[in-house]
Amino acid sequence: MYDPSDTIVAVSSSVGGVRSIIRVTGPQALSICQQLFEKIKDQKSKIKNRVILSGSVWIDDDLKVHALLYPFLAPHSYTGEDLIELHVFAGACLVEALVARLLSCGCRAAGPGEFTARAYLNGKLDLAQAEAVNEVISSSNRLQLEAAERLLGGRLTQATEAIRTALLDVLSLIEAGLDFSTEAIEFISRDQAVTRLSETLSNLEELLAGSIRNEELMDLPAVGIAGAPNAGKSSLLNALLGWERSIVSAQPKTTRDVLTGILIVVPAEDDGVSSAKREVSSGAGHAPRLPSSNLKPEISDFFQCILFDCAGLIASPDNVLDELAQRAAIEALQHCSAVLFCVDSSKSDWSEDVAVRRLIEPSRVIYVATKSDLAGAEDAPRKIRELETVFSDGFVSVSAKEGRGLERLLQAIERVVCGTPEEVSSEARVNILALNARHRQAVTEAIDNVRHAVEEVRQGREEVAVTMIRAACEAISGIEQQHLDEQVLDRIFSRFCLGK
Repeated sequence: MYDPSDTIVAVSSSVGGVRSIIRVTGPQALSICQQLFEKIKDQKSKIKNRVILSGSVWIDDDLKVHALLYPFLAPHSYTGEDLIELHVFAGACLVEALVARLLSCGCRAAGPGEFTARAYLNGKLDLAQAEAVNEVISSSNRLQLEAAERLLGGRLTQATEAIRTALLDVLSLIEAGLDFSTEAIEFISRDQAVTRLSETLSNLEELLAGSIRNEELMDLPAVGIAGAPNAGKSSLLNALLGWERSIVSAQPKTTRDVLTGILIVVPAEDDGVSSAKREVSSGAGHAPRLPSSNLKPEISDFFQCILFDCAGLIASPDNVLDELAQRAAIEALQHCSAVLFCVDSSKSDWSEDVAVRRLIEPSRVIYVATKSDLAGAEDAPRKIRELETVFSDGFVSVSAKEGRGLERLLQAIERVVCGTPEEVSSEARVNILALNARHRQAVTEAIDNVRHAVEEVRQGREEVAVTMIRAACEAISGIEQQHLDEQVLDRIFSRFCLGK
């Protein structure tokens, strides 16, 4: 378990940015930073008033770099302890050297999630809110982010507290009736108890049904690119990612393995033209970001997914190598969130593509007419109509070479994989929470106990119902219980990244 008496340090910003943020928290945070930040000794009053300081931080005895110091003093900080953020404008090597200097001055390298663990242990966050921090970071689309933010705002705590209070009210009235069973006093009738317990049961079921699993936040949806050999799959993968992830060749069967990349669609800089414009980049650290003018799909907000290309599918593999490649491709495609099924729109015969389509049974398919630049501007619409007739479904026409149609394709991916805001009413979105496995287990256990309690009250067995209601209260209380085993806490916070 973490030692709260240590002063810890970690880089809390992403790699490769212009500004790097180093966080230091603990009893010695201020005194350790005093040794390195050149102006801190002369501006202690400003630190106490939480004023941002601008100066230089010494990386070693002969090297200093410009930095900003953000002081957050106890108890008014994220962790509840003195917390200092050093914002430096330097490369990764200098940042690493600065962290090493802080370690030599008495800091300890923070473990995964240790900053949030301290916030929980110091009473700044309840356990559900602490877990929500990781879920906010892990969100891959707007709906998930909103659900995690509501969890961080304490909505789960509020909901479970209201349910627990309702259960305790009914429990006290039933127990009072049992205590005075020999008297002519009725604290709550059997019908009233059933009604109130049924209402609580309904609230529990709504909480469970209107939630996003934490596993869905942690695991990005996967989108596979499928089709016959030389259908333009690799070119499409590269065009969407913005870098040459897959080898492109006119030679069929170039791709043998499953090649993946992370597709991230994020808000572009505001250019005063349209707030809905977006830009696309790959999730790989070395991948270039596409210019915002290159690709601006009008999507509802940012989203992420795993995009992968695999071997072209063949109706009858010729050899063992083809068969192994095809087996790996089908296995990957069967378990993904959606499949982009590519068909070369410049061909005149698509019988091979129809046969290949029968090899896979994905849950959701987006049909893509590739190589629209080869079909010609006048002939392309006719080709699309023919394809839609052959496959009895709509097609998105794209040209990876010229970048045409990629905007529409990204919109289609977002609609299929993430769902559009229109598909979830605004009222429903307000009530969606991000629940992890621990939360769901507690709510499910409470539902089972309340359901049994309702039946016991109906049968006139209030003594048994009381036991069930108590068990439901204990299950709900378990979501926010403050005295958890250290191993449980370690398991919860080990999923976090460093610096959070």
